[in-house]
Amino acid sequence: MPQLLLEIFSEEIPARMQAGGARDLERLVGDRLKAEGLTWDALTTFAGPRRLTLVIEGLPAATPDRDEELKGPKASAPPQALEGFLRKTGLTREQLEERDGVLYARVQETGRATTEVVAETVDAVVRAFPWPKSMRWGSGTLRWVRPIKRILCLFDGKVVPFAIDGIEAHDITEGHRFLGTGRGLKIRDFADYRRQLQDNFVMLDVADRKLRILEQAKAVCADKGLALVDDDGLLDEVAGLAEWPTPILGDMDPQFLDLPPEVVRLSMKVHQKYFAVRDPAKDGLAPHFVVVANVEATDGGKALAAGNSRVLSARLNDARFFWDEDRKVGFDSWREKLKGVTFHAKLGTLAERVDRIAALAREIAPLVGADPEEAALAARLAKADLASGMVGEFPELQGVMGGYYARAEHGDAIADAIRDHYKPQGPGDTVPTAPLTVAVALADKLDTLVGFFAIDEKPTGSKDPFALRRAALGFLRLVLSSNVRFSLNHRLMAHGYRVERDAVSHLVENDGDNQRTIESAQSKFTDDWTNRMLAAAQAGGPRLTIHRALFEPAQPDLVEFFLDRLKVLLRDQGQRHDLVDAVFALGDDDLVRIVRRVEALGAFLATDDGANLLAGYKRASNILKAEAKKGDVPMGMVQTGLPNQPDEETTLAFAVGAAGTAVDAALQTEDFAAAMTALSKLRSPVDAFFDKVMVNSDVPAERDNRLKLLGQVRDVMGRVADFGQVTG
Repeated sequence: MPQLLLEIFSEEIPARMQAGGARDLERLVGDRLKAEGLTWDALTTFAGPRRLTLVIEGLPAATPDRDEELKGPKASAPPQALEGFLRKTGLTREQLEERDGVLYARVQETGRATTEVVAETVDAVVRAFPWPKSMRWGSGTLRWVRPIKRILCLFDGKVVPFAIDGIEAHDITEGHRFLGTGRGLKIRDFADYRRQLQDNFVMLDVADRKLRILEQAKAVCADKGLALVDDDGLLDEVAGLAEWPTPILGDMDPQFLDLPPEVVRLSMKVHQKYFAVRDPAKDGLAPHFVVVANVEATDGGKALAAGNSRVLSARLNDARFFWDEDRKVGFDSWREKLKGVTFHAKLGTLAERVDRIAALAREIAPLVGADPEEAALAARLAKADLASGMVGEFPELQGVMGGYYARAEHGDAIADAIRDHYKPQGPGDTVPTAPLTVAVALADKLDTLVGFFAIDEKPTGSKDPFALRRAALGFLRLVLSSNVRFSLNHRLMAHGYRVERDAVSHLVENDGDNQRTIESAQSKFTDDWTNRMLAAAQAGGPRLTIHRALFEPAQPDLVEFFLDRLKVLLRDQGQRHDLVDAVFALGDDDLVRIVRRVEALGAFLATDDGANLLAGYKRASNILKAEAKKGDVPMGMVQTGLPNQPDEETTLAFAVGAAGTAVDAALQTEDFAAAMTALSKLRSPVDAFFDKVMVNSDVPAERDNRLKLLGQVRDVMGRVADFGQVTG
């Protein structure tokens, strides 16, 4: 079947937009062709510095014929309904058929030529293409990411005739801007297109460009006994900057190696798109870099390397200036600057946020085995580098630079806490384990979450402008990896920002009505310290207007949000989300304990004993629910040794008693695996009971005793989890 080849050739497309452009081209063209009834064998798109390409294999020569009957409105329907149906079908009222008071339309259409559909599709897609940023050029109305130079469009080897704003489709493309032939390349099909581009120094597939960059960059480093510093993000970017990428090794002035390696790497990456290089025999970076050129130089790249070296030196001199100046200024000046920087209009300045984090860190510190005063000090210093010159130039280094600046004065532990308190920032990021770092990192994330939930800035759907989902996942990973016994209803969460005395002064919102806020606060909080402070203010003491976030009760939305993120985290680890609900339904809100219960429950339910016992639980629960609708379900002690009592009933009664004792002992020591083992011993007695014993006996005493027994089974299992929440 025929092949469709489309290339939109333009001036340079920003590297960051190329992958998205290829996806959008595939989606938009594919959707429109499908809407016309067309099918195909394969659709592939490519993106590069100057072109978006699409190739479809196995596209039919025409759309299918259409012959269908459409049911319309009743004959007595209002005129508006009839007019809408006629517009939809393109028929007149006389062409409709009426049967049983309902109108029907017979629509018969001959298939259209695929070339006609393609021409309309390309025109519509190009005009409505969703580039993040686009531009208009000349006197036309067309918008594209950069001015379009050519459109190549072939179907079955022939040009599809159409034009967009005077740009006619043809069968010509261009090779490399400098290394190619300099003339148009006449194309027959995709195989010919790809071959001619390769011959003219254009690598069509970004995967091929990445592979070439990596292989040649590692090779030029290995020739000098060096190693490339891997950077996947930079690799993605430079693969979109060059059609014929050619890595070249350059030299860097060794004097710059006394700068922090993160500064050197970021200067290379952000400003120059260079890869850093290291010496495998030594720690740290080597005085070299790899630049990816878009040409093959006749001198082997010596002139290019020298020129790039001079540019890099200028950039690194700027970095050295910031490094030297920052160390002269110091933390006190930066913290003062934070007083004038708004964190959020409803949450105060960055300085106020820092003091909240410090107060939180002091309270969290004992939970993680850190010194409270050290935690508060690290928290007060953690955000200071946001006002430094280096972080102003390289925002990616926030925290990192604070760690460098603090190390000499405050020691390694506090410096490490400052450096790592943003972690973990994503699923692939490492989780800090040092107690001091954990305390500050937890405080930072908790302040973010509680604060934005307090002012009703919660994530909605796919929108999460303040990255609260990421903060919650980071908080959970910190708690679980450090085994912090943190409750979802901990007072630090339930009371919003009110964490300790010196935090209150940073929650001031001067709205002009001190008396009203005092009365409001008194109606919400009862702790002695708050009441003393409010009473002093009421008696004419210092003006005190507490932030309205304090007046909110415990935030159930935040607890639910944490549970939802916990489900996501456990699901990524292979656990079932319904097990989180089954455990949380017990009222257990200790994060570590919840996860341990879920893991033990998941392992138990994966066994035959667990699956069968779950079925027995649900059967027992259904019987008890049905009885509850009729009246009171009998409660109390189960009797044994009754006349004519089946052995299976007696056996289950003793098994439930033994299991209850074992489960309670296991839960007391948080040995959840042992609790599941105790439950597993109920599997056979429960199966035998349901197999041999009639619960709804005609004898009332027998029926009541058996219902009591099922109630005990449900109760014992319910101490481990709410099995009613378990699906399947």
